[in-house]
Parts: sequence; C-alpha cells; structure tokens
Amino acid sequence: MSKKLFEEFSDVSSKEWKQKIQADLKGADYNDTLIWKSNEGIDVKPFYHADEFSSLPYVSSSKATQWNICETIFVADVEKSNAKAQELLNKGTESLKFIIPSEDISIETLLKNIDLNNTKLFFELQFLSASYVQILTEKTSTKNIFILIDIIGNLAKTGNWYANLQEDQKLLDTIVNTTATLSVDASLYQNAGATMVQQLAYAMAHVNEYLNHLDVVAKETRQTLQVIFNVSLGTNYFFEIAKLRALRILWETLALEYNIPTECLIFSTPTKRNKTLYDYNTNLLRTTTECMSAILGGSNFINNLAYDAIYHKDNEFGSRISRNQLLVLKHESYFDKVNNPADGVYYIESLTQQLAEKALELFKDIEANGGFLKQLKEGIIQRKIKESAEREQNQFNNGEEILLGTNKHPNPNDKMKHELELYPFVKTKPRKTLLEPIIEKRLAENLEQNRLKTE
Repeated sequence: MSKKLFEEFSDVSSKEWKQKIQADLKGADYNDTLIWKSNEGIDVKPFYHADEFSSLPYVSSSKATQWNICETIFVADVEKSNAKAQELLNKGTESLKFIIPSEDISIETLLKNIDLNNTKLFFELQFLSASYVQILTEKTSTKNIFILIDIIGNLAKTGNWYANLQEDQKLLDTIVNTTATLSVDASLYQNAGATMVQQLAYAMAHVNEYLNHLDVVAKETRQTLQVIFNVSLGTNYFFEIAKLRALRILWETLALEYNIPTECLIFSTPTKRNKTLYDYNTNLLRTTTECMSAILGGSNFINNLAYDAIYHKDNEFGSRISRNQLLVLKHESYFDKVNNPADGVYYIESLTQQLAEKALELFKDIEANGGFLKQLKEGIIQRKIKESAEREQNQFNNGEEILLGTNKHPNPNDKMKHELELYPFVKTKPRKTLLEPIIEKRLAENLEQNRLKTE
C-alpha cells in the first residue's frame, strides 16, 4: 500500500528544489541568504539531496549499541579511589579511567573487589615506566585493560619529552610490545581552538609518527594493534557527528597503508572550550548535546564532563548529574538501540566526506613538509592552532559565536567569586621547554575575569 502511495508522486531533483527556493526568496540572493561558511571552510547548504551523491554512502564500522558510560578517578589516595570505583560501578558507570600520578600507586589495592572480566578500565599514566606497565598487565591479565600513554601528546602539551626522544621511544616500544595499544590525545587540539579539519589532520599525523616508528614491531608480532583516540567534542551537533565518522574513515585509510591488523577505539569527552563560569547550568545543555554527538558519531567510550568541572573540585553532586545525563540517554532515550543511526543522512554524509577530504589534504601537506614532530618543533602546528583559536575568539567577542548566559543574555546578578574552588583560567608558569606547548583555553575566560573584578 505504501509503495502505491509513493508511486503517485514524481521524483523531485535537487535542481528543482533549488529553483523553488529561489522563487520563494522573492529576489533575495540564494547564496548570501541561505548558505553559511563554517570555520572549516565548508559551505553549509539549506538542503541536501540524494542526486548529489555519485556513490553509496560510507557504512560506518562502529556500533552505537556498544558505547560505554565511563567516569574518571584521579588516584591520590589509593584506598579511597578503590572505594569510589566500586561505588560508581554500583551506580551505573560501566567503565573507569584511572589517572595514575606516580609509580607508588598499588594496582592490587586499587582494583580490589572490581570485576575485571566485565569492567573495562583505562589507566592514564602521568609518567613513563615500562616496568609499571608490566606490573599492571600482570596484576590484571585481561583484555579489558587499556593503557593510555602518549609521548607525543605529552610533548605537545608540556613542551618537553618525559626524558628525551630516544629514551621515550625506547620505553614506548617496550610498552606497545606488552600491551599492543597506542594512545593518541586529540582532545588537546580541540580544547586549544583548532578547527575540526585541523583536529583530524593532526590526529592522523600524530599517530602516523608512531606508525612510522612502530611499523617493524607490529609486523614482527602480527598482533592486532589497538589505537585509542581521545577526542573532545563541541556543540556544533552535526559537524561533531561527522567529525568522528571522518576520523574512522581516515584511520582505516591510514591503517591500510601499513598493512597491519588494527582496531580503532574512540574515547570521547565534552570540550572545556565552550564551558562557562557564569550561568553554569547551561553547561548541562552543552554537555548533553556533545554526548549525543559522541554516541551518534560512533564513540566506544563516553566520559561526560560535570557542569561545574571548571571551577569546583570533584564532588558527588556534579559526578551524579553528569553520570545521570548518560544514563538517561542510554536507558530512557534509547540511544543504545540502533546501530549507526547517522548512516545515510545526506547532510551528515556530505559533512563527513568534506571533513575527511580536507583533513587528508592537510595531513598530506604535513607529511610532505617533514611530518608532525618536525612541524611541532618548528612551531608551525602551534601557530596554525593559534590562528584558528584567535578567529574563533574574535567571533565570540563580536557576538557571532554565542554562549548563552555569557556573551548573550547574561544575568548581571550572577556572582561566582566565592564559588571558585579551582582556578578556572589559563595558568602561566614560565619554564624552560624544548618547544612551545599547545595551551588549552576557554572562549569565555577574558570576559569572566573582567566580571569577577567588578563583583
């Protein structure tokens, strides 16, 4: 019956739709009125049509039904961290990320009474030690353990190696041989103000430095190499969905060049860049859409950001609310019931294709000019990110980039000076570095500092 119904309607081409829209505009220019250009250089059209695609859309390999709710624990006191881990798992958290500050942390105590067979655990080490990783893998002995060590990410963020290039690479070789895992922190680029094209290209150039070095190791062992991309997402909803899909396409393309078995895991977190001190409840709305983008884009693990994370220490209320946002998305909004829901959406497919193509072009340019490490040392990557961040900052200052409650409709009675448990702005601490570090900065910082002075 439905087939007969649709047979009564003739197909309408994209050209015919455009002609109808132009007629309805009554003389207004179609391009000036309805097409806007993103910071990525993408012209966003008012509609997208099937006849604009010469081939069938890309079918993503991720499974939206398999995403995990994750929470982060900074391990200062190992026994308290163990108790907190058990509490979080009992309240709906499905996986955990432990930030390990030193080799003094006892893995056995930290993981006491945690079901290692059914709980995926991430360990972000703030130091470089092959012996500690060896102990960690021996104590756990499970495929549900992921070690997050990113020596290039550490260099980009701090301006220094842990020790030096040769020593860091040597230790990383040992760790990769032990864990068959690579970690790439691409969230740094987003939080510092890079465009999505830059984020994708830098992530690929970043991981390519590892693959160039580890290619021989991987070929000898023939192990499946797990690559974990840590990604931050903003509130440009459809673009962020497309960004994650483009990341997988680019990774699959790059991995094919090395002819080694690989698995790509995406660990997503909402960005800090658009979070605000004033009217902080709007952060809840921002993180909700960012988590939705992460799910629909195909993230494997989603670690939400508490609404008060930029100015409050870790607290039970903020943690509960951020966890509940994901629990509602999974168990009440059914965001775990459909695989790859973004596949075949003309707008998202178009964005995915354009982001991937532009990022690939930039990646090739980086490789043709010496690679990611060389451009980091020369300050080219830092300069490009600064230029993008400056452009976005000007858009925010001019009211073109809107953060509700901050640069539009602010509440003048909102007072925050006495709420600050953490310093919410960029900290400057002069020190000697090998290269200029990439600095994360929120858009609202200058405006908020001026408001605090007048409270």
